[in-house]
Amino acid sequence: QDRFWFMWDDLVRGAIGAIVLVDTRRLADCFPAVDYFENSGLPFVVALNGFEGHQPYTPEEVREALQIGPGAPIITTDARHRADAKSALITLVEHALMARLK
Repeated sequence: QDRFWFMWDDLVRGAIGAIVLVDTRRLADCFPAVDYFENSGLPFVVALNGFEGHQPYTPEEVREALQIGPGAPIITTDARHRADAKSALITLVEHALMARLK
């Protein structure tokens, strides 16, 4: 959340990456987080949070709307479900490892 911007540097210290959880009904709210991680160079994954499998936008539409390059994975998820949260974390770790190898 943008209201915690003053703590972001402290929160990411030592992190291998981040997951930007996006509510597609409030897409503009995630711009500060996406900008922060793009500028910091910290690997990140954009997770489109849907409810009961409902996703109003495709990952490609969100990538275009947020102007995110092809390097950042965009996945769909339901953050309330343990398996989806686990999958998002696995995607982040794989992405961070690949970024480290480049």
